[in-house]
Amino acid sequence: MATRDLTIPDERHPEKAHRPDNAQPKKPDWIRVKAPTSEGYKKTRDILRENKLVTVCEEAGCPNVGECWSQGHATMMIMGEICTRGCTFCNVATGRPDALDAFEPGRVAHAVETLGLNHVVITSVDRDDLDDGGAGHIAQTIRAVRHRAPGTTIEVLTPDFLKCPPLALEAVVEARPDVFNHNLETVPGLYPTVRPGARYFHSLRLLQRVKELDPAMFTKSGIMVGLGEERQGVLQVMDDMRSADVDFLTIGQYLQPTPKHHRVDRFVTPDEFKAYEKSAYGKGFLMVSATPLTRSSYHAGDDFAQLRDARLKKLGQG
Repeated sequence: MATRDLTIPDERHPEKAHRPDNAQPKKPDWIRVKAPTSEGYKKTRDILRENKLVTVCEEAGCPNVGECWSQGHATMMIMGEICTRGCTFCNVATGRPDALDAFEPGRVAHAVETLGLNHVVITSVDRDDLDDGGAGHIAQTIRAVRHRAPGTTIEVLTPDFLKCPPLALEAVVEARPDVFNHNLETVPGLYPTVRPGARYFHSLRLLQRVKELDPAMFTKSGIMVGLGEERQGVLQVMDDMRSADVDFLTIGQYLQPTPKHHRVDRFVTPDEFKAYEKSAYGKGFLMVSATPLTRSSYHAGDDFAQLRDARLKKLGQG
């Protein structure tokens, strides 16, 4: 796989250690979760570690890891533990990644088969050092899971392939995941401070292009709230997603991983999340998950089944 010469960090991607501290506010009661201790959690953890797999559940410090792993659900993070981007909300390490592991797709497929997953989410770090952004590796992983676990539905949560030719995205779509997910993360006005290496309208166009390549493929995107956005900005993002024919929307509370990360502007109340959910359904999304603890992969399998049923019902009414 061809690689690019990267100088990391640069002026857009300062090392997290060089950022000023931001005070971490006390979490309200509706955010708090119990530490994971169940046998199901330990079993999932052990299988993942035996296969030397990384999960975004751990790397991003997801608050739902105990619940998901106890049920045998996990989001596999491929292509290493080091990202070439320096998003200020993200807890994944930034730097120069290692070479791709050619055996990783097989290990992911083996873990999916061993865990007996009905639905798997495969995500990755950004790999701006690779000519195709890692698209070929993602496609290989999809095909490996299909071979070892043909009954498992597959969701990919991809990078934006910002610096890649169009063939990169096409390679992932041609591998035919059941759900193509790419998160917009926040409102466009916050991109310079929250997601400085990305471009809002490029990400939006990526989702639109998936539908052009395969109109039957489910698409999904998500944002965080509590970063400093206004309600009208969130509603505009919903409209933008619907203009790109995105099927499924997730909205969750941003939680600050460390004092070096972007500050929490406020904790959005459960009632506000319910209002967002109502607005999103009114705009035509087939499935919406909007709660303080919602994350892209939280209950993804259950949501996919409902999303598929909603699509079939909509087609039947048409």
